[in-house]
Amino acid sequence: MPAEFSLSRSAVIHAAAPDVFAQIEDFHQWHAWSPRDRLDPDMTREFSGAERGVGARYSWSGDRRAGAGSMEIVEAAAGRQVVIDLHVTRPVRAHDSVVFRLRPLGLESTDVTWTVSGRRGLLARLSGRAPDREAALGRQLEEGLAALEELVTTRPGRAPL
Repeated sequence: MPAEFSLSRSAVIHAAAPDVFAQIEDFHQWHAWSPRDRLDPDMTREFSGAERGVGARYSWSGDRRAGAGSMEIVEAAAGRQVVIDLHVTRPVRAHDSVVFRLRPLGLESTDVTWTVSGRRGLLARLSGRAPDREAALGRQLEEGLAALEELVTTRPGRAPL
């Protein structure tokens, strides 16, 4: 099994790219749509650095399912892309790159691709459990994109399409 991995999921979200981007570039909003944040409602969250966008930092510590780690936005191109440096410290140590790419499809729809890439640890490669973990990660990305769409399409003041 290769040491490197990259996993992507895409969805068309029926909202303008700036509306979707605003949720992704602001870690304070992630509790409403991020699958990891939904795993443990009692987990602790800390925000530091910039309020949003490049330099925004977020760390969490939760139960065994949510684990612990930190993220920092290292690149943000308004309405088009957010790049995040992700460090997970438990349940399994990982240092991954997370990229959200947004492609406007007219005024009220956006194609969003969420990619996680990094290196598989030696234990994961030898145990053969990496495909199971990656399948679970793929489901989390799909759930997150669906929750993100629900959030941005049902927010107060937005007229239904």
